[in-house]
Amino acid sequence: LLALAIGGDMKESKSLGDRDEHTVAKGYPKRQGLYDSRNEHDACGIGFVANIKGKKSHDIVEKGLQILENLTHRGAVGADPKAGDGAGILIQTPDEFFQAECSALGFDLPDFGDYAVGVVFMSQDKTIRRECEKVLEKYVVAEGQILIGWRDVPVDNNQLGETVKMTEPCIRQLFVGRGENCADTDALERKLFVIRKQAEIEIDGKGSEFSDFYVASMSARTVLYKGMVLADGVGNFYNDLRDERVVSALSLVHQRFSTNTFPTWKLAQPFRMICHNGEINTVRGNINWMNARRHSMKSKLFGDDMGKVWPLIAEGQSDSACFDNALELLLRGGYSLAHAMMLLIPEAWGGNKLIDDERRAFYQYYAGLMEPWDGPASIAFTDGTLMGAVLDRNGLRPSRYWVTSDDLVVMASEVGVLEIPPEKIIEKGRLQPGRMFLIDTEKGRIVRDEEIKENLESERPYSQWLTDNLVHLRDLSEVPVERESSLSLLEKQQVFGYTHEEIKLLIAPMVRDQKEAIGSMGNDAPIAALSQRSRNLYDYFQQLFAQVTNPPLDGIREELITAVGVNMGSDQNLLLPEERSCKKLFLPSPVLTEAELAKIEMLKESSDFKVFRVDAIFEVEKKEDGLRSSLEELRKTASEAVAGGANILIVSDRLISKTMAPIPSLLAVGAIHHHLINEKTRSLTGIIVESGDAREVHHIAALLGYGASAVCPYAVYETIDSLIEKGKHDLSGELSPDDARRNYITAVEKGIMKIMSK
Repeated sequence: LLALAIGGDMKESKSLGDRDEHTVAKGYPKRQGLYDSRNEHDACGIGFVANIKGKKSHDIVEKGLQILENLTHRGAVGADPKAGDGAGILIQTPDEFFQAECSALGFDLPDFGDYAVGVVFMSQDKTIRRECEKVLEKYVVAEGQILIGWRDVPVDNNQLGETVKMTEPCIRQLFVGRGENCADTDALERKLFVIRKQAEIEIDGKGSEFSDFYVASMSARTVLYKGMVLADGVGNFYNDLRDERVVSALSLVHQRFSTNTFPTWKLAQPFRMICHNGEINTVRGNINWMNARRHSMKSKLFGDDMGKVWPLIAEGQSDSACFDNALELLLRGGYSLAHAMMLLIPEAWGGNKLIDDERRAFYQYYAGLMEPWDGPASIAFTDGTLMGAVLDRNGLRPSRYWVTSDDLVVMASEVGVLEIPPEKIIEKGRLQPGRMFLIDTEKGRIVRDEEIKENLESERPYSQWLTDNLVHLRDLSEVPVERESSLSLLEKQQVFGYTHEEIKLLIAPMVRDQKEAIGSMGNDAPIAALSQRSRNLYDYFQQLFAQVTNPPLDGIREELITAVGVNMGSDQNLLLPEERSCKKLFLPSPVLTEAELAKIEMLKESSDFKVFRVDAIFEVEKKEDGLRSSLEELRKTASEAVAGGANILIVSDRLISKTMAPIPSLLAVGAIHHHLINEKTRSLTGIIVESGDAREVHHIAALLGYGASAVCPYAVYETIDSLIEKGKHDLSGELSPDDARRNYITAVEKGIMKIMSK
């Protein structure tokens, strides 16, 4: 039943064996002991060098390689001194070089901008390699583009360690010409994205022998050279990089340091558009929600091609690779590079009193369209013309830059990556939390953070849209709360497994002190799976925490970058931001009182919101079969409600009685959440859980983690009222029910913040 709740429709879920096979196909070992590929993380050195005026030279390429060499200390070396975690360099397409090389191979290239270069890793086995090439060629032709030819990338594998040589792929470049159905280079880039995704999806399904296949880059503007080489070995491994004809106005470089990851050729960075130092700690949720909103995404630019790029984010990728895929979709879907980065990594805006109203409106509007990719991160990015970097709102990764009098900009994880005479340096700076640093090589200037954001926030009337469409819970009219029950409070507490210990040591202190009680000596109760007592379903779940060296946030002293507000309602098309996209209900807290829930229920009288109640109960006499059939009915009812236009579901166990038992709230919300994802309708509705079994911070956090937007723990409130009425556990009768609820909610919010801070 746990698997049913978490996995939803089991036909859509992978078994552990299937997952192991998929993991091996991605280049990781099988799950064994404490190792699981889902726990992969890394921390690295990044940098770029660019000519502000867009002047291309081989010197920029050499300087990029020099930055890499000077970042060697940020990489790792195995027992084999030539085995590193990976390094690479992304540069502009050197047109003159490729024109000459391809001409020598017997085929000519069109003008720069009318052709693209794909860098492809494939198996050394000729049969497997040829099959991969055929798949790519098939989609190039099917999408109306011109198949020009292939080129072997000359490499010197003496730079590789003996252990790395065993995994070395064959590296080839595919040249694709712009077809008649692409009006310009941007349209070609979009088609290349569609071609690549289709080829990746097809080859990914062919089995583990095709695991070497990987399209490192495919673009008309950039070309990527990377691999499992040491930082100072990239230029020696790829012969192209030593050729004077290989010129660029920018170089983006990355040296990977895997803290607890399994290094592979594919995970070396840069990726197609970014390189990253840090962790995206929210990556699981980011991937899940990108998949959930898949069917609400449409774009005139993509047209019928939209469905061809899914799954957008394949299993087994690193957090950086997932981010790169999301950025690419936004960029190809019509967002500018700076705009897309502001969506993915917003600055702290909720509690920042220094931010102006228009910018706050911009961020609040897009918060209803997409969640941030959050975690300590310094990300450098480029589309081949623009080069920039952004620091996450926490500001937990160092990035410094220098600007010189001869139009050079150098940015890296630290200063000193290039030897520059002091008299040439006209500006020194560092990336600040949430701020963007951008160079436009086409316009030949640095675009400052303030200018970028002022231009974007003035493009649409975000403030007016929010005023006209966003509904705030606090502004809704009060309504009477009427909840009859056939059970007494004591009977409810017994049904939901309350204990005297929980009431005295957990609930009462939260109401009294507005925070969780402090304990000592840990929790010595047996883990739920081994306990001989009937345990609450929440007890089978444990909190996660950062698996690497990230410092936890301090939710108290760093409240500027933390928030617990919730936007509820139907998600609109991410690729078409418009006024109705912010037609949402804003909740300042994910924990609701009975009065607030009653106000939300009255929204069913509104044309903008349709609220539907789903009863999470089953017949006691039918036992396990009754629970199973009720779960199935729960899914069916939720589907029908969403199909009927419901954009807020209330999943409630209030109707329990002596004949009807509650479905555990976590089981109910997990079942509905994943069922709607499988039905492709999850993004159309928010879920509120009216729960009798949730009372601890962990319980509410688990419900939020498994799909709930908000929780109303009504049995806790009734318990609190009883404690105040009887004057138990130092709760004074002078404390009003409203104040008691607010104290409890404050304690829960602090607890949720503490969990998120990990």
